[in-house]
Amino acid sequence: MTPLYETTRLLDEYLLFHYGSAEELLGHACLPTEALSFPVRTVSEMLPASHGSQRALDLGCAVGRSSFVLSECFDEVVGIDYSHSFIAAANRLRDGATVSYHRHEEGHHYSMLEASVPPSSRPEFVTFQQGDAMDLPVGLGEFDLLHVANLLCRLTDPQRLLQRLPELVKPGGTLILTTPCTWLEDFTPSEFWPVGSTLDWLKESLHPHFELAMTRDLPFIIREHARKYQLTVAQGSRWTRSSATS
Repeated sequence: MTPLYETTRLLDEYLLFHYGSAEELLGHACLPTEALSFPVRTVSEMLPASHGSQRALDLGCAVGRSSFVLSECFDEVVGIDYSHSFIAAANRLRDGATVSYHRHEEGHHYSMLEASVPPSSRPEFVTFQQGDAMDLPVGLGEFDLLHVANLLCRLTDPQRLLQRLPELVKPGGTLILTTPCTWLEDFTPSEFWPVGSTLDWLKESLHPHFELAMTRDLPFIIREHARKYQLTVAQGSRWTRSSATS
């Protein structure tokens, strides 16, 4: 059986989620426009006004939209995702290709759409690689910004990533985390779920290396077909790497 995040269905859904216009994603006036452009808003609404602009790591980058947004203000952006198909699509976009994908309408009915890199981005400053967030390669170095969107509750052992974060973020640097807090045994064994709230668990896990700077609700919408959508409110949090710890 093909792993979920290597299926054509998920690739198509994520290309639409990341690159689809409002008209392409929403087919009904009753749907909330505030939930559009999530991969853009996790950067634009969470990035501090002043930040180091040298290096950014987009962990769990999927098909790359947030990485391209980060390239507008960072001189080096590294995007890492576990899915080979997601990274292949992101690399094609980075190299200037227009990527065609299917939007499910209903039953056997599909329409064809195209994704391309937004003109405001600087793809020449972005690199993508396949990798495991719980077993990141040695030698990545430190980053001014670490962006981790909707990844934690898809890891089998999220603490393995949290324990690695202090060495990835420069002192004074920024960590942006978003999560829908959807803990499922399909992805994470229940013994690795937070006992209380996810935010309290993060505060405990990240102390004393990170200080919580802000939180924000970030709604997003994923279209499955013309009459079925996933509407979710992710919990966004921004953290500052303490200069007093190593």
